[in-house]
Parts: sequence; C-alpha cells; structure tokens
Amino acid sequence: MASVEAQPAAVFGCRPGVSGGVCFLQERLVLHAAGAALAQFHTEQRWHEFIPGREKSRGVRALAVSRSRRYLAVSETAEEEPALTVYELSSGPPRRRRTLTAAELPAREALALAFSPDGRHLAAATGPPEARLALWLWEKQRLLAAVRLEAASGGVCQVSFSPQDNTQICVTGNGFFKLFKYSEGTLKQTNLQKGEPQNYLCHAWLSEEEIICGTATGKLFLFETGELLWQRDVEYRKPPKELEESTCCSYSDVSGEPTSEDSGSLQDSLPQISAVVAYSKGFACSSSPGVVLLFEKTNNKEVYKESQEIWLPQDLFTTVPKLLGRQDITCICFSPSEEAMVVSTTKNQLYMFTMPSTDYLKEESSHFEYLHFPLHSASITGLDVCIRRPIVATCSLDKSVRVWNYKTNTLELYKEFWEEAYTVALHPTGLFCLVGFSDKLRFISVLYEDMHVFKDFPVRECRECSFSNGGHLFAAVNGNVIQIYSCTTFENTNNLKGHSGKICAVKWSADDSKCFSCDTHGAVYEWNLSTGKREMECVLTSCIYSSIALHSDSKVVFAVGSDQTLKEISESSVQHEVPAFDVVYTAVAVSHSGDMVFVGTSLGTVRAMKYPLPLCRDFNEYQAHSGAVTKMSVSNDDLFLLTASEDGSIFFWKVYSKKGKILKREKEFEYAEEVLIMKSDIEEKNRAILDLQIRVSELQTENDYQLRLKDISCHEKIKELEETFTQELESLKNKHQILQAEKDNQEMQHQLQLSELMNKHAKEMRDLESDSNQKLLMENEKYQELQVNSQRMQEEYEKQLHNLQESKNRALEELTDYYEEKLNEKSLLLEEAEEDMRQQLQAHEEIKKQIEEDEDREIQDIKIKYERQLVQEKESNLQLKGEIGVMNKRLNSLQKELKERNSDIEDMKLEQQNLEGVIKSLEKDISMLNTNIEKRTNTIQEKEKHIYDLKKKNQELEKFKFVLDHRIEQFRKQIESRENDIKIMKEQIHEMERELEQLHKENTQLKLNITQLQQKLKATDKELHKERQKKQNMEALIKRFKMDLHNCVGFIQDYKKLKVGIRELYTKYVQQLEMVEMEEVDTDLQQEYMRQREYLERNLAALKKKVVKDQEIHQAAYTHIMQENVSLIKEINDLRQELTVAHTQVHDLQSALRLTKKKQAIQDTVLKDVFLSVLRLNVQKENEKIIEMQLLEIQHLREQIQEKGQGLEAQPLLHGMLPKLNLERSRKAHQH
Repeated sequence: MASVEAQPAAVFGCRPGVSGGVCFLQERLVLHAAGAALAQFHTEQRWHEFIPGREKSRGVRALAVSRSRRYLAVSETAEEEPALTVYELSSGPPRRRRTLTAAELPAREALALAFSPDGRHLAAATGPPEARLALWLWEKQRLLAAVRLEAASGGVCQVSFSPQDNTQICVTGNGFFKLFKYSEGTLKQTNLQKGEPQNYLCHAWLSEEEIICGTATGKLFLFETGELLWQRDVEYRKPPKELEESTCCSYSDVSGEPTSEDSGSLQDSLPQISAVVAYSKGFACSSSPGVVLLFEKTNNKEVYKESQEIWLPQDLFTTVPKLLGRQDITCICFSPSEEAMVVSTTKNQLYMFTMPSTDYLKEESSHFEYLHFPLHSASITGLDVCIRRPIVATCSLDKSVRVWNYKTNTLELYKEFWEEAYTVALHPTGLFCLVGFSDKLRFISVLYEDMHVFKDFPVRECRECSFSNGGHLFAAVNGNVIQIYSCTTFENTNNLKGHSGKICAVKWSADDSKCFSCDTHGAVYEWNLSTGKREMECVLTSCIYSSIALHSDSKVVFAVGSDQTLKEISESSVQHEVPAFDVVYTAVAVSHSGDMVFVGTSLGTVRAMKYPLPLCRDFNEYQAHSGAVTKMSVSNDDLFLLTASEDGSIFFWKVYSKKGKILKREKEFEYAEEVLIMKSDIEEKNRAILDLQIRVSELQTENDYQLRLKDISCHEKIKELEETFTQELESLKNKHQILQAEKDNQEMQHQLQLSELMNKHAKEMRDLESDSNQKLLMENEKYQELQVNSQRMQEEYEKQLHNLQESKNRALEELTDYYEEKLNEKSLLLEEAEEDMRQQLQAHEEIKKQIEEDEDREIQDIKIKYERQLVQEKESNLQLKGEIGVMNKRLNSLQKELKERNSDIEDMKLEQQNLEGVIKSLEKDISMLNTNIEKRTNTIQEKEKHIYDLKKKNQELEKFKFVLDHRIEQFRKQIESRENDIKIMKEQIHEMERELEQLHKENTQLKLNITQLQQKLKATDKELHKERQKKQNMEALIKRFKMDLHNCVGFIQDYKKLKVGIRELYTKYVQQLEMVEMEEVDTDLQQEYMRQREYLERNLAALKKKVVKDQEIHQAAYTHIMQENVSLIKEINDLRQELTVAHTQVHDLQSALRLTKKKQAIQDTVLKDVFLSVLRLNVQKENEKIIEMQLLEIQHLREQIQEKGQGLEAQPLLHGMLPKLNLERSRKAHQH
C-alpha cells in the first residue's frame, strides 16, 4: 500500500441547499455540510473535524440529528444511487450504524429528514417526479410505511415529527401542508387543507398541537390540530442605518462599475419566510434577506409578538461590501441550552449570535457574528503558497481575494473587488501577490490589515501567473503567450511564444533558469529564459492538459489532463503513465522532497502516492470536495497539503507517513513574522491612540464623580429601608402571637371531636362483627352443599371427557390414514410425471443427434411441441399442489374443530381463563397454517426452478440449431460429384424412413400421455369441486354449532340446563357428523373407482384402434416410397447400359478408321479428327441429356415426398401423423 497519508486539519466551506444543513451536536460543537460530506467546528477551541461520507458521494442533500444528540441521519447524492445513512455520535469519531434501502421505494434522493422524539423512527421525504414520505424503523432497517405526496414542481421543503408523539408527522411544500398519523402499518392523513394552497417553505412545532408555517409570500400561519388559529403578514425589513450607509459607500482605489446584481434595489423585493425554528420562549424566523426575527408568546389575541431583530454583519476588509439583501437565510438552529443561534445563508456563509441572558440586555436590533470566517461563495480559481510565511492566498469568482494561515487555521486578510478574480500568485516573501482580473493584472501589496494595489499590467483575461522561486521575476499568461516581468523594474523582459492552445499552467525550475508550461492542445514545453526558446517539448493532441507539477530536480514533469492518466514526462517523452480508474485528474502537486505526489480528481477526491509512481492501484484516496479540484499545492516544509474546488471549499491537510507519524525535515523551517503597513495607516493609528487615551482619562474622571453621587444616594436608601423593615418585623411578631392562640383553641376542639368519633366507631364495629358471624355460618352451609354437587358434576364431566377423547383419537387416526394414502398416491403420480419428463428429454436428445442435417422448420416445430408439454406439465403440477393444499386445509380445519370442542368443555369448567386459552390455541393454529403455506410455496419454487432449467435446455437447442446450420453449409461445399449426390440422396431417404418410424412411435406415446393427463385433470377438477362443497357444508355446520354453543353458554349459571344443552349438542353434531362422513367417504370411493375404470377402458380401446389405423397408413406410405425408389434404381441402371453401348460404338468406329489407305493419310487424318470431335460432342450432349432426365426424375420424386409431408402436416398430431419435412434447402444443395 501507499506509504503517504493525509488527514484534514481544517475545512473552510459550507454546502448550500442542504435541508437542516446546520445543527448543534453539543453546546459548543456545530455540524454543517461542507464539501462532499460533513464538518464539525468547536466554537471555543476552534478545531475542525471532517466526517467523510460514503464512497463516490457527490455531496449531502439533507441532515437530521435526534433529540438526544446521539444519532445523525445523512442523505447523500451518489454516482450510482442515492444513499440514506444513520451514524452514531459517541465520544469517538462518528460510526456508521445503518444504511437504509427498500425495494418498494424508487432510488431517489431524500430532500428532508427527521428523527422521532425517542430517536427510533426516521422520516424521509424524497423529491420529484414521485415525491414520497417514508417512515423507517431504522435500527432494524425496516420500512414501516410509505405514502405518495402529490407535490407540485417545487417538491417537499421540510418534514418533522411531533415533539411528544412518535406517530405524528408534518410535511410541507409547494402547495400543501399535511399531517400524517402512523397506525396499523400505514400513514393516514389527519388534516384537510382549506383555502388557497400556499407555497410553504418551512414549519416548526411549537407544542404537541401547534405548528407555525412560513410561506413564500411572507405570511406566518399558526395551525392547531390542523386548523388555522392565527395568521400574520410580515413586512419586508430594511437594514439598519449604519449598514445602509456602509453599503452605499465606495472606494477610489479600485476602478470599475458595480454589476447589475449588486445594484438591485432592496425595496422592490418581496418578503418570504425562508426559515423558522422554535425555542422555549416562542420561535425565530427569517422574513427578509439578512435578518432573523424573534417572536415571543403573549396572552393577547395576537398569540405571538415580535421581540427582536438580528441582522447579518458587514463583511470586513472589503472594497465593495455585499448587499445584505442578496443573502437569504436558509437554516436556523439553537444550541441545546438556547444560549447561541447559528444560521446558514445562500452565499455559503455561517453566522452565530449569542442570545442575551436577561431581557435587560436585549436590544431591538442586534447583529450576527461569523461562526469562523467569511467563506468563498463561488468556484475557487486560484491558490498559491509562499516560502517565508505559513500563508496561502485564494481567489474566487465571488470577486474576492483571501489570505489564510494554515498553521493557525485563520483568515488573515479578505478583500472584495469589482471584477471576478481568475488567478492569484504569492511572492516567496508573502508580502506581495499577483491577481488576474478580466481587464488587467494587478500587483498588490499584502498589508497588515488591507491589500493595496501597487501596479496594474495590461494583461487581459489572465488565467495563470506565477512568481519565480527567487522572487525577482514573475510570469503571466496573455492569450497564447507567456510574458516574463521583472519584480523590481516591472518591465517585460521576455515573451515566450509557441503554444497553439490555451495555456493552463506555468511552473518555474528550482534555479529559475527554466520555465515549464502546458496547454489545452496537449503540449508540454520547457523554456530557456536566457534564450527564450524551447528546449524540450512533448505533444499529445488527444489530451487536454489541465495542470502540471515539477519534481525537485526539475528534470521530471508530472502532467494531468482529459485522458484519465497521470503522466511522468522527461527528455521530451512520456516515461510512465498511471491510470485514473474511470475519473479525470484535474490537478497535481509534488512535495519539495520529491517523494510524494498528490492529485485531485473531477469527483473532488484527493489521491496520495509515493514516487516512483506505482504500476498498480497503490495509492490512498480521500473524500473531500463535492466539485472538481481546481488547485492544489504543498507547503514549503511538506507538512501541509492545500486543496481548493469548484464548490468554493478549501481543505488544509496534514501529511503523515505510513505509520501515522508527521513527516520531519532535516532542518526545522522558521517562518518570518514581519508584515507590511502603510505610513499613512501608522499615522492614523497613532492619532487614534492619542484620542483614545484622552477619552479614557475624561471617562475616568466622569466615572469617579458618578460613583460618589451613587454612594451618597445608596446610603440614604439603605437607612430608609432599615426603618421600614423594623416596623414590619414588629407587626409580624404581633400577628404571630394572635395566630398561636387561635391554633391552641382549635387543637382542643379537635381532640374532643376525635374522642366522640372513636366511641361511635367502636360500637359500629361490634354490631358488624355479630352480623358477619351469622352470615358466615349461613354461607358455610351453602358452600358444603355446593361442594357435594360440584364433586358429583365433576365425576360426570370426567366420564364425558374420557369418551370424547377416545372418539376424537379414533377420528384423528382414521383421517390421518386416509390422507396419508391420498398423499402417497399423489406423490406416486408426481414421480410418474417426472419419469415421463425424463423419458421425453432422453427421446429429445436422441432426436437431436439424428436430425443434424434437418432444416429450421423441424427444429421450430419440436421447440413448440416441447413448450406445450412444459405448459401442460406446469399446469398439472399446479393443480396437484392445489389439491394437496385443499386436503391439508381440510385436515387442519378438522383438527381445529376438535381443539375448539375440547376448549369449549374446559370453558364450562374454568369460565374466563379457558376462553383466553381458546384464543391462544387459535393463534397457534394460524402459525401452523402459515408454516404449511411456507412449505408449499417452497415446493412451488422448486418446481418453477425445474421449469426454468427446461427453458435453459430449450435455449441450448436453439444454439445447437445455429451449429447445425453452420455444418450444413460446410457439407454443401464438400459435395464433389453428382454420383456422390445420388448416393447421399439414397442414404437420406433411408434415414428419413427410419426417422418417420421413430417420430410416429414418439407421437403415439405422447398422445397417450396427453390423454392420461387430461383424464387426470378432469378427475382432479371433480374432486376439487366436491372438496369445496364439503368445505362450505362444514363452515355452515361450524356456524350452526357456534350459535347453539352460544345459546348453551347462556345457561352457565343453571348447571342442569347446561348439562341438557351439552347432551343435545353432542347428539346433534358429533354422532350425526360421524355417520355422514363415513357414508360419504364410502360412496365417494366406490363411485370414483367405477368412473375411473370405465374411463380407462374406453381410452384403451380408442388408443388400440388409432394404433392399428396409423400402422396401416404408415405401412402403405412406406411401401409406396419403396416402389418409387426401386423404379428409380431401374431407370438409373438402364441409363448406365445405354452409356456403355454408346462407348463401344465409338470404339468400333475408331478401329475401322485405322484400316484406311496410306495414300489418303493426310485427308484421312483430317477427316478423322473432325469426325472424332463431332462424336465427342454427341457423346457429351447425350450424357447431359441423361443427367437432365435423372434430375427431373429426382425432382419429381421429391415433389411426391413433399406432397406426402403436406398430407401428414394437414392431419393433427393427436392422430399419430408427423409434421412435414422441409427439403427445400437440401434440394438446392444437391442441384449445385
């Protein structure tokens, strides 16, 4: 693994648009969204801690903290799918507990989250196009309920739980305000929306029944149990006078005009309630940009009254202060003790306000303070460090330049300009900087508390600039040219021309003798500054470079670009490439020691690796920014890595070795402490100090005089208070004596009354004892009589119970035997069906081997045939499963009925307790039925798997079809002569005959199987109908029995009537039911046996007739084909004899010509040649005619075979005929 590690030391950034984006974890610990995840900031100790999110996270969309501050819920935007994660906040680092996903919900981002008061439930509202509200029991990762929200285009804005009810949820958004109650596994809406729909931006629970809501039109609505209780229109608030004056002032040191966005009028804006939160005294809301209003509860009709305004502060060190009207407050939160309030704005800023401890310190208008420092609100375009000071300068598209200290994690300087800043470079001393704007490049002095523009250079749209390591030169990019300037004379000493694309980076060598640059056309150049010419070049037109970095020896250049690789370039060529693994590298930095390389990606992650570069994925990757990394740099001591991103966040990283130890240099580096300051600033400060000293002396004299006056007045007041207190003490002593006397009199009266009451009570007790003794004797006699009767009844009931138990056992044994036999029969049927399937599969494999040279249509017919068989088998299996399920349900219902009878008998003995036992037994029966259902579903799944395997085999047959087609084409090419074709045709005819026989046999077998299955299907349908009828009869019988039993229970106080009723129940239901069941079972068995036997005999006779007919038809077709083949063979033999005769005639003619005279040798030879040629032509013509006749005869035979095949196809498969064979392709092959 890579031996370089980095850990975030400070995070300066705030992600906007996050629901609940700021919250308190402890009294002084603030959590907010920053970069791609979360950041913690301690307001007193000023330390930062970064909490990384999930892998490939693109940022946080919503946060929620439980009331106990123990759990944290985070909704993240990921590259693959959104994620909802719950963390446990303990004393150590946050630990990921659960990740919530559900197949019932679509994978969409959660825009709002909320914990229940007990922290066990989590509510999440997703965004459009299908806005949903989901309720989770997050510890078990179980989705309790989900409901669809009919949200408008704006979607859901906020979701929250009632502060005291874990089942009540409030959801607000564009056009709706809904209250939901969770009950019986669903979320039910409890309120009806009345009046015109409003765009509700936020809400907060003030109590268990009261909810305050804010709208986009500046209205506050107070609802109580869903009904509107109070309404108020909040006016647009203008900032205080001091802030208005500061926003209108301008400065003369920066030229330009304000943009249209900054010159907009605040008076034209409309109020809107962008955030609201409840606290102990009332609630706080933001009605206008830049202000928070505090409302407190009153006893008047207005219910809540405004008590205080809190405004955002003016930004320090800014040339053009931000208009407060452009910062909408999106989130407000209070600390656990409500001593502090933190808000976040749309400009990525965080502010804090310390709440006054008493009402005396409360002011009508107060101001926030920055939580830590002013942050960038747009993409950061430049970042640079210096050598002599531990500072880093950044510039952004928010028109600001900032100077940070990465040792103390503080902002030292901050200044805004009229134009957007594109690049920044720090002088090695840290006392000067270069900033590139749209119109010019400015050389700025970094003062103690300000930035002073010292010199302007006419370089427009400067996107890259850099100081040399010695500080005597600087380079600025002007279009495609690099201009070199002197820092002392500010003259243009050199112009480096040669780039054809936009220059993206400029770096200096260690000795400042060379300069390196890259552009968007894939060029990396090394420039010699003494000659102004290129010494090294490496051009890859396919890559758009974005950043380069130099090794410490200035011989190796590291470059990154659009081709997703990190390139190591030296000696005008790429020596090594490291892949980025599906991301784009956007920035690169190298340590000054040369053994560490850091790269930033387009996903915002940072990777650290050792040098030499690894060949595999050997690096550490850290999650940081939510946007692409734009700039990164390493401090001069190699202890800190500084990164900036398009999301406006800055990360300070501490660099560690593999063992977690901080890297140490050979020599400790000491930083300079001097700063620049203007002479005019020193004079102003001195004058201010003198004025303040004079003012302090005047205030001291005034305070002494005021203290003397207060002492005199206090002494007089103390004397007056002492006199009044002595008079009040004497009057109180007199009152105490009078009250003591009254107390003694009342005690005497109370004792007398108490003695009288005690005597009366004793007499009443004696009378009650005598009466109770007489009653006890009477009750004892009655008890003895009842005990004798109960013993007698108990003996009788025990006898009845014993008889009932024996009858129940006999019935159970008979039922179990009967149904076990049924189950065995069904299992045998299933085994036979499986054996049939295996035989069919084996036959199918044999057919597959024999029909290698058959055509496409045959294979498709076989495929259709087996698919039909599969469907039939599947249906038969389902029917058999249904039958078994019905039988098991019947058995279970009978067992349940017996248990109910036993429980009823026990109910007569034990009354209330035995009734509860019946309920428990019924619940157990339900669980047993559920287990049986699960078993049956498992068997069904196994059968479905078997069917799926058969489908796979069918697909393999299709693949085999493709292989067969390929082989057929190969066989066509191998045909050499027509005689071989004739032999092949004969062999094919024989094979077809064998195939016809075999297919005929298989067809008959399949027909038998189909008829058997159809008969089984009919029989099972009839049995199912009977079972359903029996079930309905049993249900009716059970209902009648329950009614009679209920009537019998009414006589529970009169045991004689109860006894008579139970006997009637027994005679009416038990004996009658046994007789009916036995008779029904015997008659049904006999009828079913006779019906099955008759049906099988009829089928057997029909099948025998069909087999005889099919054999006769097949034999006739076979003999006809054999006769035709014999006639063809005879014709071929006759044609061969004619050929031999023709050859003998030619030979005789040739021998006769040889006996001619020698005189006519020349003429004879000529005539002989002519004659031979004619004869050869005639022989060839005769041969061609013979072959044509043979081809016509073969074609005629094939047509006859095709007609036979059509006749077979016209007959249904059930009658034993085979489908026709398509011989068109084979015929074409033989003709060729």
